[in-house]
Amino acid sequence: MTEAKSVKISYDVAGGDFDRAGEASSGIKRMLQKIGIPADIVRRIAIGTYEAEMNVLIHAGGGKVAAEIFQDHTVINITDHGPGIPDIKLAMQEGWSTAPDYIRQMGFGAGMGLPNMMKCSDKFDIQSKIGEGTSITMEFKHISEDL
Repeated sequence: MTEAKSVKISYDVAGGDFDRAGEASSGIKRMLQKIGIPADIVRRIAIGTYEAEMNVLIHAGGGKVAAEIFQDHTVINITDHGPGIPDIKLAMQEGWSTAPDYIRQMGFGAGMGLPNMMKCSDKFDIQSKIGEGTSITMEFKHISEDL
């Protein structure tokens, strides 16, 4: 049995570094476009990844965004060592946010990050431990709805 070939790319995300916000999702988007993944799939992956990247930047003090791109799907893994999410079910509700006022004044923190990640991905898993951090895995199939 042969192992599936993949392209791996990862980015460190610095907490609070709004000057570099979006670098991970943009870099992954460029790689997907270069490989020839359909535009509608690239868009969903970029949106889900950007939402995750911003959550790490705003809430977790930093972390890592990694992508593994296979021929038929892409897996995005996000890990951080932030405070963790006390109530995942609550955090998954549209509009629920713990973002401070200064983040909201910047146009972020509307409470749509986690719900958008789940909507954009074909598979979504979130694990979080208080005081240890959060890990999110999103999987995206490369089957275009535009066909």
